[in-house]
Amino acid sequence: MDTGTVAAFLAVDLLLVFTPGADWAYAIAAGLRNRSLFPAVAGLVAGYAGYTLLAVAGLVVIVASSASLLTTLTVLGAAYLMWLGWGVLARPATPSASAEAVAASGWQVMLRGAGISGLNPKALLLYFSLFPQFIDPAEGWPVAAQTGLFGTLHMASCAVVYLGVGMLARTVLAARPAAARVVTRTSGAMMIIIGGFLLVERLAG
Repeated sequence: MDTGTVAAFLAVDLLLVFTPGADWAYAIAAGLRNRSLFPAVAGLVAGYAGYTLLAVAGLVVIVASSASLLTTLTVLGAAYLMWLGWGVLARPATPSASAEAVAASGWQVMLRGAGISGLNPKALLLYFSLFPQFIDPAEGWPVAAQTGLFGTLHMASCAVVYLGVGMLARTVLAARPAAARVVTRTSGAMMIIIGGFLLVERLAG
């Protein structure tokens, strides 16, 4: 496969991954609340793995061609994002909350992460709008193989970036509870605003 195409995809993909959103908020909360970041990040990556499997199977094209189904998924994702944002505002993550998080098992943390990325409107944009622009049916590689490669690169980027975000939050904010509350509440507010914007835009359209 053309290395230039792969490099171009990575450049655009990293811009999306580095854009703060629901995934970032969850990684920050995990960094502050949980002893290990790996279950949270594994969950986030698992959500995108599901999208990758759908894309490889060609189902993403079917969903993208159905306006009603795409609208339903977007509305669900936006509503879930707003619900998560409200939860973050109501209970902002702080280092002192870590004792509460011990009660949550690694599987619970992972499943919640998979739900966050699986219903993240940014994932819809990535897989339904971005992937097709870089996939060339005339390329020597089969379309499924190209899709699988892009999906794998995206998951690897997410794993590295979100681990870094969580570790940075733990290092920088661990001794600053007030700053941690401000950061997490800002993330929650952004989640509600983005979710509300997507909800209004999709329903108005």
